[in-house]
Amino acid sequence: MPIQNSSPRELLTTSYNREQAVRYANYWAYRRNPNYSSFDSLGGDCTNFVSQALFYAAGVMNFTPDYGWYYISLDNRAPAWSGVEYFWNFMTTNMGPGPFGHEISLSEVLPGDIIQMAIKEPDRFGHTVIVTDLLSQSPGPDSILVAAHDRDSACRPISTYDYSMIRALRIDGVRYLSAATDFPTFRSASPDGEPAAGPEDTEEPSGFTAPPDVG
Repeated sequence: MPIQNSSPRELLTTSYNREQAVRYANYWAYRRNPNYSSFDSLGGDCTNFVSQALFYAAGVMNFTPDYGWYYISLDNRAPAWSGVEYFWNFMTTNMGPGPFGHEISLSEVLPGDIIQMAIKEPDRFGHTVIVTDLLSQSPGPDSILVAAHDRDSACRPISTYDYSMIRALRIDGVRYLSAATDFPTFRSASPDGEPAAGPEDTEEPSGFTAPPDVG
């Protein structure tokens, strides 16, 4: 018989594992994780890819209908999982389970933080990438390297994007609901019951090859 715990659940906070997010992003930059649908033909896979990396590091989803951040299937997901603006709005306002963060300047980014850009439409953010490395202690467009889907890239300098607007997101931590010692509460919510299949002990992509058409 399973042990039942009737104590109220508390919302607790833990650190964000930046190294895990970066490792996932580098491994899957030129691949598609079969545990998730690809959004390549549905407007772009960039935010879906970044959400995967965050979930691999955090292990917690937020199942609030319409306003949460979760993926069960292509037809059962939150807008924030794959939508650029929805993702930003969730991460900067989330007070419940899941990752949370705040806007920072480009010069403050760390590996594992998120950057969004306006590229195709000059007045609308439409592309999400994840920071994977810094070439300088004073980060700038030439020294911030990112991984991305949609014009798949790894170790790509931000300066190679033709953007009209740019903003950066610091991931501050992860909240989870706990009763006694269960952590994280929503880890089992991933498609296979564990954090999405991630890096194995294989080579990770390195180097950057500029795509023929930045977009």
